[in-house]
Amino acid sequence: MAPVLAAGTRVPGTDNTPRELSAREVEVLQLVADGQSNKEIGEALSLSALTVKSHLSRIGRKLGTGDRAQMVALAMRAGVIR
Repeated sequence: MAPVLAAGTRVPGTDNTPRELSAREVEVLQLVADGQSNKEIGEALSLSALTVKSHLSRIGRKLGTGDRAQMVALAMRAGVIR
């Protein structure tokens, strides 16, 4: 459904404009979808919770939402995460 590109994966934002997510952003978003907190995600990926927060902020800007649930929903609809 969503083509995987050399630099990442395209996901439509809230305005339906495709935005490219990096592989790390997709990885963080999958862990959010799995119900993990920023601290848990950081531990799983060897990142600080602040770095995870930065990734989520960047994802939010790309997708046009700051809401974790909506980020996950957009990525799931695009077939980027399960």
